[in-house]
Amino acid sequence: MDQHQLKKDTTTYAQTINKLSEVDEKGKPKLKYNALWLDPFSAPTEEDRVALKNASIKLLSVVTLDDLKKVLKQTNFVVIRLKENSLLYDEVFSLTHSVQKHLPIICRIDRTEFELGIEAMRKGAFQVLPSNSANSEDWKSLVKLVDQHNKRKKNSFVFVDKESQKLLKLAEKVAVADVTTLITGPTGSGKEVLAKILHDASKRYAEPFVSINCGAIPENLMEDLLFGHEKGAFTGAVKEHRGVFEQAHKGTLFLDEIGELPVQLQTKLLRVLQERVVTRLGGSTPVEVDFRLVAATNKDLKEAIRSREFREDLYFRISTFRLKISALSKRKEDILPLAAQIISKHSAQEINFSKEAEEKLLGYEWPGNVRELDNVIQRALVLKNSLTITAKDLVFDELVTENMLNADEDISYLENQRNHKQNSSHELQKEKDNLHQGKTSSANLNLDEVIRHSEFRTIVSAIKSSSNRNDAAKKLGISPRTLRYKIAQLKNLESPEFSFE
Repeated sequence: MDQHQLKKDTTTYAQTINKLSEVDEKGKPKLKYNALWLDPFSAPTEEDRVALKNASIKLLSVVTLDDLKKVLKQTNFVVIRLKENSLLYDEVFSLTHSVQKHLPIICRIDRTEFELGIEAMRKGAFQVLPSNSANSEDWKSLVKLVDQHNKRKKNSFVFVDKESQKLLKLAEKVAVADVTTLITGPTGSGKEVLAKILHDASKRYAEPFVSINCGAIPENLMEDLLFGHEKGAFTGAVKEHRGVFEQAHKGTLFLDEIGELPVQLQTKLLRVLQERVVTRLGGSTPVEVDFRLVAATNKDLKEAIRSREFREDLYFRISTFRLKISALSKRKEDILPLAAQIISKHSAQEINFSKEAEEKLLGYEWPGNVRELDNVIQRALVLKNSLTITAKDLVFDELVTENMLNADEDISYLENQRNHKQNSSHELQKEKDNLHQGKTSSANLNLDEVIRHSEFRTIVSAIKSSSNRNDAAKKLGISPRTLRYKIAQLKNLESPEFSFE
């Protein structure tokens, strides 16, 4: 069926569908979900109307192809009727994909067209329903699945930068191919999010997505986590436990930081990938598993192979296709859209950035990538005084931005202390002179205070002669964290016995 035929067929029942678009007294739709109903063979029946209304579904109609593109922007899912072949699915998928990616497509199929339903699912149909017996409960179950689908979309990767758009196009092709995939990129760049995109865009989208971090699980627990155990396999095994291979059956298994997997478990993982069977700890019966493996790492696995930390045969097994995520600093156009997305995730309010805040976000190098951006935005949401985030609300991670901090504030504070405590300074200097001469005065001499005074004078001198705290710390032979701690001690010191010249 070509596009002109689709236009002609939809026109014949557009009026019928419009009757379902009920509104309340204020003219607002009563129904929660928008569904584009495409059935070239018949208009919705009375049974259909009742079932859809009870499931809070509003039907949208189209007359022209231009209408179709407009309607798709406000559509939650598409319902199409297939008969004899799946050509209509191909056309609808092409149109919907160009307007709204990953829009769920539900196929209605006659019970006698069982093979057509299988073909539709293979092509990526969200769900297949009988064309003549869909009831309210069927549609209610379906919209729950759509809600879950939409929740996954909210956590989606941002693809605004040209680099990101290239990655998305490649990822979509890889997802359909259902091949084992290795994702590489720096820590915090969004490797797990990309893995979820591969899952959601694949034919396995309705099945489980199971994720584990190989670097976060103790080695003695990893084998149990991967393979599971039978009841009584060891002390404390009071019931059977399915490992992640079984949990991901028919779906996707995401192994993050796979470079941290112990060598002995690498061997067992390789065997599972080759044979597609697992045996639980304490068991003897092999269990067949069907899953797609997506692995991720921030390590150079080829270097790990050379150092005998990673098996070469496993590397080739998991890297059928490789996807590389660039650091956030190399995809600048993603920063502001990502920041807006993070705000919507953490706040129900409509919050904007000032121009200065946007410039500050774009000018930073983001060594912690998307994870650091998330941290910074969450801090800003706490610090803001209005619905606009300003530059001063953006506080970057201290440990990675220490070299960007100016020491003028610290120096200014120390110099102010000198102005307030000059008299005490003279007294302390006398005590220090006496100390050098081996004398003591009638006043009590506090050795700790003298040492601290000398230490703080040295810190001030280092700060004044350095461009930033990192350089000052290097001159002093201490860490930036220690320097920050000592400066805090100084600022909390209220004793009148010190001046800092």
